[in-house]
Amino acid sequence: MTQNSTSARTSGPSSAPARGNPVYAILIGLATLGVLLQGLWAGIFLEGEHRPDKWVNVHARGAEVTIVLTVLAFVAALVWLRHRRDLVIGTAVLAVALFVEAYIGGRITDDGNDTLTAVHVPLAMAVMGLAVWLPLRARSGRSARVD
Repeated sequence: MTQNSTSARTSGPSSAPARGNPVYAILIGLATLGVLLQGLWAGIFLEGEHRPDKWVNVHARGAEVTIVLTVLAFVAALVWLRHRRDLVIGTAVLAVALFVEAYIGGRITDDGNDTLTAVHVPLAMAVMGLAVWLPLRARSGRSARVD
């Protein structure tokens, strides 16, 4: 094979970033890491009756950073991946779920409403599932195209 035939196979529209955009991939990857760390940090203080303020604050700040990363990933999906409806909608759902999760977490911390933990933790599991699914879906290159 010649140099030209090799490069013809690896370039062109068919090899364009079918798997997504590197900016989206980085942002959603960092957001996913943030979601996973949230579970770790929550595990440090959910076990006992006394909540160490330091870890509650780390958990709260981690939520804020994760929300920002997710919103930025959503913007990246809108700009570069609007043809990937699955990623645009999935990232929007993740952002909304994180906002709801943070609101509920605030009610638990600020109002002392510990009964909301029964909603907060299962929602966190759903958020984690979505946060893991999104980068895997982006990597797969499969898209729900809208023409």
